[in-house]
Amino acid sequence: MSEPRLIFTGNVIVDLVMNVTTMPEAGGDTVAHDSDITAGGGLNTMVAARRDGLPVVFAGQYGTGHFGGIVREALHAGGFEILLPGLGDQDSGYCVAIVDASTERTFVTVVGAEGHLTLEDLRRADTTARDIVYVSGYSLAHPVNAESLPIWLDELPAETRVITDPSPLVTELDPALLDRVFARTDVLSANEREAGLLAPGTDARGAADALRARIRPGGTVIVREGALGCWVATGDADPVLVPGFAVDAVDSNGAGDAHGGVLAAGLARGLDPVSAARRANAAAAIAVTRRGPATAPEAAEIDAFLAER
Repeated sequence: MSEPRLIFTGNVIVDLVMNVTTMPEAGGDTVAHDSDITAGGGLNTMVAARRDGLPVVFAGQYGTGHFGGIVREALHAGGFEILLPGLGDQDSGYCVAIVDASTERTFVTVVGAEGHLTLEDLRRADTTARDIVYVSGYSLAHPVNAESLPIWLDELPAETRVITDPSPLVTELDPALLDRVFARTDVLSANEREAGLLAPGTDARGAADALRARIRPGGTVIVREGALGCWVATGDADPVLVPGFAVDAVDSNGAGDAHGGVLAAGLARGLDPVSAARRANAAAAIAVTRRGPATAPEAAEIDAFLAER
């Protein structure tokens, strides 16, 4: 029997990261005290899953050119199976990420080849019943991807579990498209802001409870509350708060991605949703103590962190 894999359908783009003391006012200017140019986006989730022991297939699209070269190099270095050869007629996209002294992040994104993922591309994954598929709202924001992903999700084996992260773009996505994707979603993982937009008028616990009605029967909703931890609502059970871990945070960039990747790895190895969420909380806590986007810990680091607590 083949081992489970993470089939990742999200975007890998280039992050232009700038660290500032405070964000300038509209029309203003400021000087970054340091910066970096690195592959990011969905790469961080895949790195987190791979470091926690889950084989990863990158099923997204990517391009050529300056940014495409950075993406390709990062994909090979990550040890992932790369499903597609990439597009030769356009570059990959990029994102300007500004991180202030409070670790709050602000993004502006330019779309490239990652926005052209077709149904034929996705069918090359040969997804099995044991695999876990990861869908990102960032992918759903692109018309080509938004057309192909729901059709492909409906074609998956019934036993294949689908994790959906709606992303900060959730209010910009077509509600009918979200309904189609959520109907095939087994685990919906969102931060507090995103969950509140999906379930207006609720707190994190209430959103976790309410959103269960929108996903596959018997599924799980996880609402992340940063350092406080996350609410986990599974099946018909009352939502449970899985506490976070107190650490000295220096950069929250990539924390949600670390959480998502390790959550997938935990579920793939047979952990129940609450246990997988606790492990994901630990990974996110470690990640925020390090600067940079792909700061997810190795499996042994997570094991040691949890053992100490």
